[in-house]
Amino acid sequence: MSATRTQPATTAEHDAAPTMTRREVLESLSGILLGMFVSILATSVVSSSLPRIISDLGGSQSAFTWVVTATLLTTTISTPIWGKLADQVDRKLLIQLALVISVASSALAGLSHSTEMLIGMRALQGIGAGGLTALGTVLIADIISPRERGKYMGLMGAVMGLGMVGGPLLGGVITDGPGWRWNFFVGLPVAVAAIVVLQRTLHLPKRVKRAVRIDYLGATLLSIGIALLLLWITFADSSFAWASWQTLAMVGGSVLALGLAVWAETRAAEPIIPLHLFKNRTLVMAVIASISVGVALFGTSVFLSQYMQLARDKTPTQSGLLTIPMIVGLLVSSTVSGQIISRTGRYKKFMIAGAILLTGGMTLMGTIDYDTSFTLVSAYLVVIGLGVGMLMQNLVLAVQNTLDITEVGSGTATVAFFRTLGGALGVSVLGAVLGNKVTSLMISGLASAGIDPSLMGGGDALPDLSTLPDNIRVIVEQSFGTAIAELFLVAAPIALVSLVAVLFLKEVPLGTRSGIEQLLEAQGGLPERDASSPSTLDEELDELTQDSLESRGSAR
Repeated sequence: MSATRTQPATTAEHDAAPTMTRREVLESLSGILLGMFVSILATSVVSSSLPRIISDLGGSQSAFTWVVTATLLTTTISTPIWGKLADQVDRKLLIQLALVISVASSALAGLSHSTEMLIGMRALQGIGAGGLTALGTVLIADIISPRERGKYMGLMGAVMGLGMVGGPLLGGVITDGPGWRWNFFVGLPVAVAAIVVLQRTLHLPKRVKRAVRIDYLGATLLSIGIALLLLWITFADSSFAWASWQTLAMVGGSVLALGLAVWAETRAAEPIIPLHLFKNRTLVMAVIASISVGVALFGTSVFLSQYMQLARDKTPTQSGLLTIPMIVGLLVSSTVSGQIISRTGRYKKFMIAGAILLTGGMTLMGTIDYDTSFTLVSAYLVVIGLGVGMLMQNLVLAVQNTLDITEVGSGTATVAFFRTLGGALGVSVLGAVLGNKVTSLMISGLASAGIDPSLMGGGDALPDLSTLPDNIRVIVEQSFGTAIAELFLVAAPIALVSLVAVLFLKEVPLGTRSGIEQLLEAQGGLPERDASSPSTLDEELDELTQDSLESRGSAR
């Protein structure tokens, strides 16, 4: 890995720039990964228990959707703001602040006594998650060069795998044990550890001070536009007709707000999403692919817990165990592809393979039913995991590799913004489709069996299978199994868009300088490396050791 080795500087600013050894970089990386782990854990720990949570709070299918959507919405909106701040102020302070927001809001969510309060606290938690999403990737770019970053995909993949596998498992055990409320407190000690480790190990060079300017107008308009769109998707055809004045007001208001947001961005001194970045072909293709991945992945994986618990009558703990195959696939593919990418400097072929596997996995999952063999379901989930592992992080890597160091924060956040936006839209759209489809299937199934649908209690509240007679429980399981399979079929062609975008993405050989090195070079504190200069940290350390030995020999 390429680390920072500075030459003596004459300014105080350059004197403050640290020299990072491999050990220091790994220590810094541990704090960053702990922060990312907290972000993943905060979401995944409740994924397997969410059906139980909503049922206990008397919530409906739309409440289930909005508990997830609220987090994705605020994550989407806040991510570019965090990214812009990362280009202007102390990144270490920002990620610590994001950790505090994320964990404090999670603890408040654990005190919820209604779905409305739970949705509100999860929305607040999304603000912290937006910071962790944007800043974690930016800080990794600071200390690891694009070319060497693949070697550390194994560590990042391990953290993602641990969070995504361990979270549902831990959440299921807690839910089946002391109760689901404790899920929201489990991230507190990890967050405290992350803050301490970051404070002690992450040393970044001081940046040239400049006034912090936040584009409040653009952020407000963007928030209004996205929120109106998601609200319309959620409530159309349930609270009001598709063709109604409410639809006209919400869609029209969303289009107007988003149009004004674009206008505001063209005039802002420090736009939230710099529009000139879209002149970068790699970024544009990565944005399109990220939206597709967000819709396909977030929009379907969110409902896997419902499939396991409401279509297969599994406990939250068992539900968490049954998602392991997808995470294993993700971990294996991200680790193996990352190692090869570091050796070759080429990444496009892995992204193409990932997009093909993601599309194929979604299609295969579209064939499942309420009684499909778990062996087949596991195999299909492995395929999805393999695709995501090769695709998602490499989209960010490709973009960072083509951006100027002063715009890495904004560019990274832009890709994350559109990926999360795709996820929010996917969850809202597919959640609405699922609610309508399940209701329709259950009504027709009960009618065919000669059972009064009112026995289900009315409304769209999630059923508790343990309280239902056997004949009704089978109908409910069939309804959820069929409806959730259809969600994957809807997501498959959306995933295919990512393949088209990746095919048009221009591959640029990966750079060999970390973000800190580029920053110091731009500020005049690091000489340009010629072809004969060391290109890896090991070589740099060897050179330093040799210089030291020669100096001692001369002194003698």
